[in-house]
Amino acid sequence: MQILILNCGSSSAKFAVMDPASGVELIAGLAQRLGSPQASLDWKWQGQKHTRALPGADHQPALRAVVALLHEVGLAAGINGVGHRVLHGGARFSDPALVTPAVIAGIEACIPLGPLHNPPNLLGIRIAQELFPGLPQVAVFDTAFHATMPPCAYLYAVPMEWAEQHQARRYGFHGTSHRFVAADALTRLGLTDQPSGIITVHLGNGCSCAAVRDGRSVDTTMGLTPLEGVVMGTRSGSVDPALIGYMAKRLELPADKIIDLLNKQSGLQGLSGLSNDMRTLIEHAGQGHARARLAIEVFCYVLAKTIAGLVVPLGRLDAVVFTGGIGENSVPVRAKVVELLGFLGLSLDVNLNAGHGRTAGGRITTGSGSCALVVPTNEELMIARDTAALVA
Repeated sequence: MQILILNCGSSSAKFAVMDPASGVELIAGLAQRLGSPQASLDWKWQGQKHTRALPGADHQPALRAVVALLHEVGLAAGINGVGHRVLHGGARFSDPALVTPAVIAGIEACIPLGPLHNPPNLLGIRIAQELFPGLPQVAVFDTAFHATMPPCAYLYAVPMEWAEQHQARRYGFHGTSHRFVAADALTRLGLTDQPSGIITVHLGNGCSCAAVRDGRSVDTTMGLTPLEGVVMGTRSGSVDPALIGYMAKRLELPADKIIDLLNKQSGLQGLSGLSNDMRTLIEHAGQGHARARLAIEVFCYVLAKTIAGLVVPLGRLDAVVFTGGIGENSVPVRAKVVELLGFLGLSLDVNLNAGHGRTAGGRITTGSGSCALVVPTNEELMIARDTAALVA
């Protein structure tokens, strides 16, 4: 079976064709900078990278170019279903869903919760329905894995009517990644069918943690939107809500502009004044850049403090699992976070950490108690598997 995976953002569209049984990625690419003169289609096929200019193209012609490419390389006829990443499913969707008119209406109803992401996600679904008539389409929701959180974890301490009438509550994100990594980690630890408590730590430009008890999410750090939680590349993470009103007055800007700054000019970027890229900050911190060093310290401190707090809903700790671009690749960040969490019984193995745990099943700590692992995420494979299951 072959599954086409689509992830449509506001100015880009990622795609891949995968065999969900073997996990083999047959082709993968990105249509990027859509709507601009620099729009392009970039892909990797049989180990070779290719690019094709799409000047001025938006989603519609870009996705048509993707389908034309799939015909060129002989993959289009073998596709059995299309899986779509959808950011926000609200409280409506706790599992992947075959796309029907009712499901589309449900995704539309969640647009106020995901105004930047759900519209392009929907556009990708509609275009794929047009270009692949008759093929089953499946929506895989970023929020679904966290639908198992109890009310004490997802409710804010605000008037209950806000949640009941306006869906103002915590939902969490990165669910597809957390689900894939949690399942992989439990298999590596031999805990698939046993009581377990692990904390999955997805670190990229966006960052979030999840407390996973017996394979189910019971708490997470992102909230109503992906702005809440730990420090991220350009997002502030959790701040005093009164900061928005305070800075709106000080800067003489509307509140929504302050929220935009918290999303796009804060986090590592805001603290360092240099970059949102952890690799750049580590390089410059080593050269004496004080704000780069401070940004890394704040990032690791907040992350460690948050991980420690997520032990509460678990009642135990079998493993802390690092994933995502930073989590999988940043030796210094993992080292600092594990050091700060030493009181939980974690003891870093410097050599294993330097090798990203590849020679030890992902493990980067010593001892037989709580451990830390590095587990590469694969959201595309998770979407392919979900799609294949519903198609079958």
